[in-house]
Amino acid sequence: MKDVLTRIIGIATEKFGAEYAEARAQSFTKTMLTMKEGNVEAARQGIESGVAIRVLINGAWGFASVGSLEEEVLSNAASDASRMAKATSLKLKKPIKLAKAQVREDRVHTKTRKNPSEITMEEKIKTAEAINRSALGYDKRVRSCTIDYLDLTGTSHFLNNEGTWIEQDKLYVWSRMNATASQKGVYASSREEIGSTAGFEIFETEIPETLGIRLAERAVEQLEAKVPKGGTFPVVLGPNVVGVFVHEAFGHLAEADLALAGGVLATSLGKKIASDKVTLYDDGTVDGAFGSFKYDDEGVTAQRTLLVDKGVVRGLMQNRETAQKFNSEPTGNARAEDFRVEPIIRMRNTFMEPCDHTFEELIENVKFGYYLKSFRGGQANLDGTFQVGIQEAYEIVNGEIDSPIRNASISGNTLETLLKVDAVARDFGLSPGRCGKGQTAFVCDGGPHIRVMEVTVGGRA
Repeated sequence: MKDVLTRIIGIATEKFGAEYAEARAQSFTKTMLTMKEGNVEAARQGIESGVAIRVLINGAWGFASVGSLEEEVLSNAASDASRMAKATSLKLKKPIKLAKAQVREDRVHTKTRKNPSEITMEEKIKTAEAINRSALGYDKRVRSCTIDYLDLTGTSHFLNNEGTWIEQDKLYVWSRMNATASQKGVYASSREEIGSTAGFEIFETEIPETLGIRLAERAVEQLEAKVPKGGTFPVVLGPNVVGVFVHEAFGHLAEADLALAGGVLATSLGKKIASDKVTLYDDGTVDGAFGSFKYDDEGVTAQRTLLVDKGVVRGLMQNRETAQKFNSEPTGNARAEDFRVEPIIRMRNTFMEPCDHTFEELIENVKFGYYLKSFRGGQANLDGTFQVGIQEAYEIVNGEIDSPIRNASISGNTLETLLKVDAVARDFGLSPGRCGKGQTAFVCDGGPHIRVMEVTVGGRA
């Protein structure tokens, strides 16, 4: 493979005069499965192979991808990408330059006891059936259960004209489960998500039957829950909600490409934007986490990137192009979903650093507020506004956890909210997920329990 990719890179540099060229090849085995109410609605398994070629000529990018490993096809793709770059450069106002990156040559292996590519489709279906059966059998008010399962294994190869050559195994196992329940016109839903880079053995710790019960139990509890009062209240956020807030409300703002596109953090480096209690990281080196890897899709080593230190913005997530613009260093955040697309800046494992409080200390002085334990979904805008839906939450009354509530949400401005974080616990948790930004990326997010002095909570007036 290396010899073939070397010759392909040579076409771009020697024939077309590219100042930079890279080739990214992959061969992955992939399984996708969807089950609803015990019926398999979709099941696919196969191998995805192909090569992405990206070149920089006269300061302009050219890109081509092909679902083939044949040298003649790759040669034509390299020529197409080079011609594209040359044509684009004629209309380019400001040439693109890349920050320097260390030259690496490495082979990264993945170790697993249960490689999902060696697990039969029948066993994967049985695992989904066990989750489905325990969820629907928990309570007759549980009306539906949907399970999505995905696994991906294989090897990627990266070569550039600077001398970097990396062979890197990849392994992901992911599942998302949704259940709905209803009673007397009240509708409730619940979701669970798991992810692993270790292998199919995740289902030895995340027992399918237990997952189904947990999923159903949350949905049924919501049927008896109150609708929250609408207004501004103190809230305690669980690690799961802290994670989605850090990811959706802050993390995307800290991606350098979005910062350059008008995000509020573009001019905030070195400025205080949060309380002294807030320290945030994006880290690609967390052992076993769903967003971890050794090298990104530009061949840059993953690292622990400090984004906010005690309330002050200290860094952004960078690829080689944005790092040059910010006079910074690439952080190992360039990721592509597969060979069909170019790498863009993506989060990895994004979290808030723990502090020194206990959970009991966070709630003890709250006369009335809310404990928001787990999220339903979230979104944020480049101006810093956000909204996060909550699937499991409780009232806090006189320092004690009280009645459950349903259909809650929180909204506001990210930077204003971060300034109101007044206590951070010493516990810590990470939750796996998939992030969409035109492409899908496997990520983790989380942190400790935190208390925010006031947040706008959606509910009845």
